[in-house]
Amino acid sequence: MGMWQPCYRQALNLTKTGILRRTARARLLPLISVQIEHENEPHRRLHCLHTMGSINCKEYKTTGNVTPQKEQSTGGAVGSYQSKCNSSSASSSGNKDSMPVEQEAVEYTDPVAVCNVSDLKENEMKQVDFDEDTRVLLVKQKGRLQAVGAKCTHFGAPLHTGALSQGRVRCPWHGACFSLETGDIEDFPGLDSLPCYNVEVSSEGQVLLRAKRSDLATSKRVKNMVARKPEDQRCFIVVGGGPSGAVCAETLRQEGYTGRLILVSRENYLPYDRIKISKSMNLDIEQLRFRDEAFYQQHDIEVWLGVGASQLDTAQKELHCSNGYVVKYDKIYIATGCSSFRPPIPGVSLNNVKTIRELDDTKSIVAAVGEASRVVCLGASFIALEAAAALVSKVASVTVVGRDTVPLKAAFGEQIGRRVAKLFEDNKVHMRMESGISEVIGDDSGNVAEVQLADGTRLPCDLLILGTGSTLNTQFLAKSGVRINRNGSVDVTDFLESNVPDVYVGGDIANAHIHGLAHERVNIGHYQLAQYHGRIAAINMCGSVKKLEAVPFFFTMIFGKGIRYAGHGSYKDVIIDGSLEDFKFVAYFVNEADTVTAVASVGRDPIVAQFAELISQGKCLGRGHIENVEDRQAWTTKLLEPLPLVR
Repeated sequence: MGMWQPCYRQALNLTKTGILRRTARARLLPLISVQIEHENEPHRRLHCLHTMGSINCKEYKTTGNVTPQKEQSTGGAVGSYQSKCNSSSASSSGNKDSMPVEQEAVEYTDPVAVCNVSDLKENEMKQVDFDEDTRVLLVKQKGRLQAVGAKCTHFGAPLHTGALSQGRVRCPWHGACFSLETGDIEDFPGLDSLPCYNVEVSSEGQVLLRAKRSDLATSKRVKNMVARKPEDQRCFIVVGGGPSGAVCAETLRQEGYTGRLILVSRENYLPYDRIKISKSMNLDIEQLRFRDEAFYQQHDIEVWLGVGASQLDTAQKELHCSNGYVVKYDKIYIATGCSSFRPPIPGVSLNNVKTIRELDDTKSIVAAVGEASRVVCLGASFIALEAAAALVSKVASVTVVGRDTVPLKAAFGEQIGRRVAKLFEDNKVHMRMESGISEVIGDDSGNVAEVQLADGTRLPCDLLILGTGSTLNTQFLAKSGVRINRNGSVDVTDFLESNVPDVYVGGDIANAHIHGLAHERVNIGHYQLAQYHGRIAAINMCGSVKKLEAVPFFFTMIFGKGIRYAGHGSYKDVIIDGSLEDFKFVAYFVNEADTVTAVASVGRDPIVAQFAELISQGKCLGRGHIENVEDRQAWTTKLLEPLPLVR
């Protein structure tokens, strides 16, 4: 193997998977060409096309030369793509796709009658059966019929129970939005779009649907992506393999970017749904990841796993990576997220003191506990509460230690926090509120054995989970010229661009405007917002102009109770509609100006989705709409009114 011998293990690791993974020899040559023994093809010669080992390794005839460590990239043209689904006027048959007739019979099914046109009123949604296994959402607006998939692509919520506004529908559970014209996802969570159906109306008034045969196998659709063009010499880099970076990488290809595309991820896993890990700790990466390796390979997205960013040189437009590589970029999106914060408590570095942020964290927790384990969770945040709920049935005891009088007080107020505390106590979780941990006490093996509370009480403890906040991962930007706030966040424009041209920032680290009455610039660590940032950044990186317009939408599931929350802002009063005891209520958070800044609910879908849709339209919900009125939900009928709702 001659001069290539030192690179053998790195190349073998790469070519087996198609994804670059961190190895012990990660600082080796940036562009390698090696001959390896293949199981079925001895002496097959592989040439890795891109620095760090592109996901696209293909057979090559001759051994290439090593290129310099720094790489050049120049500009090129950008195209665009937008898909549309067919719709029909309620009074006449709709147009078919403009494809050749000979292709039409192959790709589309025969027409299927699903209902009569008189079955739908204006601005009504109806779920209809296309066949035994396929449900379709049929909507009538402005006299037109439109048909898309009936289930949200995130968790499968029935969209006909969601929030309908002009031209789009919002998921009742988690707030994802889909265009009725194209089926494309417009707000998150999720990645995939809805399939679209051809709609026709017969002379007898029957509504006829025709489906693409390829869409019948699934209720999801991946938006069309452009192919990489060798003549496009640009290089776009996405730093961060979380939800924001994953969406950005895909959207760049969907929006017409044909240059080189690199996704740099500090973790050793392909992008995955990290919000699930604190709710269910027995999931593996195959159950969590958004896409498999074949997806990234198909769309020419290089994925560098186990690689972090160490420095950004904006003058030279270079990204310095944690393994010593330096890459030229034309535009870059930074979504490096957070790391868990460990408070300066004596003994906090002992074994079995854990945080929850990444998949490996939960793997470590699962390995550390058994039926006899006594677990303490420090912090009454969402992540600590979710961990407590996930573990209580698997261990001997779980205790939550929190500083406030009730859990989640800052987010939901005293009343809801008190009911949440009772829910945990009813499920055998011990709640030690208005307290803290002053010391973590270990045994002779260096493992945690006890925790001492602020009042001197000692609790036996085999595992301590820290849910004590996070720090933003922006240290590598210190000398970049990108302005960093005291909390580590980065101010961005409405288009997610930083103060430095061609440097875009999103997700947890972005101090960005949110859509609402005050149009405040805030730093929010919401999963849905992070994915939305990825989409908006990609659109703007491709040369289009798209402003931030999302309304923050949060959700969690604790002991079978789904909590939804939409909006943002300080509040003075919390108006409860419904029963806290029965966990079936809506909470309206009202500020000093008698404006509703946020809405939370349990067991009252789709009201939070309706509020999010209302605010996204620039409308205002006031105290007068929900207090001392006969129908507190009358405002939900105003989503399709053209004039702002103000009182």
